[in-house]
Amino acid sequence: MSSRTLTIALISEVFYEADGRDRLHARLTQAKERGAELAVLPEIPLNPWSPATKTVRDDDAEDPEGPRHRMQSEAARDIGIGLLGGAIVKDPKTGRRHNTALVFNPAGDLISTFRKIHVPDEPGFWECDHYDPGEEVSRPIEGFPMTFGVQICSDINRPQGSHLLGALGAHAVICPRSTELCTYHRWRTVFQANAITSSLFVLSVNRPNPEQGVLIGGPSICVAPNGTIMLETVEPVGVVTIDVSSLAQAKKDYPGYLPVPADLYARAWSEVPR
Repeated sequence: MSSRTLTIALISEVFYEADGRDRLHARLTQAKERGAELAVLPEIPLNPWSPATKTVRDDDAEDPEGPRHRMQSEAARDIGIGLLGGAIVKDPKTGRRHNTALVFNPAGDLISTFRKIHVPDEPGFWECDHYDPGEEVSRPIEGFPMTFGVQICSDINRPQGSHLLGALGAHAVICPRSTELCTYHRWRTVFQANAITSSLFVLSVNRPNPEQGVLIGGPSICVAPNGTIMLETVEPVGVVTIDVSSLAQAKKDYPGYLPVPADLYARAWSEVPR
């Protein structure tokens, strides 16, 4: 496997207030000046944390290529950096709303999307009232020096998605999230376990502060395929460089070299009730 790297900025900030456009440009500029080729924003970064309550507002969601999409696309293009952002997007055919990751290249072109699959339904995270679960698994995204897949927050707590991405050849899983500080120790364990068992890098960035009584907070993190924590910070912008050569060694070491009997697992999963 050839030596390739990807420098990623994890931006723990949200941009739904009136000055959001200017702040987003400023953070992306800062990220690029520090060498980042891809910037990652938290879960639904241009929305307030509306799942704090069960109250649904029409303006929380938008049609495809709506104003939040355009704001992120224009910022990526203006700064010349890849961007993993997101929005609550309405399906034009069904009218259903989905928590959707949006991946833009440095020209501002949308190159991939992913809809959150595992949607919580509990105090502070009444997400089932605000959007429906996605119905497609994440796939490796091309267009950068290394490939990556996306898991949105709770998705990473079902390791099948990370394992599938690793088996499909992704180099990293990136997880925008909105989680409480008091639960971070559990998330950290999951990130490390998924990195080791999937033989890939795991990166995650969180919304930074409590919102509407929900005690959101906790570090950005990058975990290497051997479980080593490469970055863990509460700074608004954390920058880390991942190297594809680390993956080759991880796949040679235990448990990376173990086979993935996909047909066996597929038969067993087909017996699980929907």
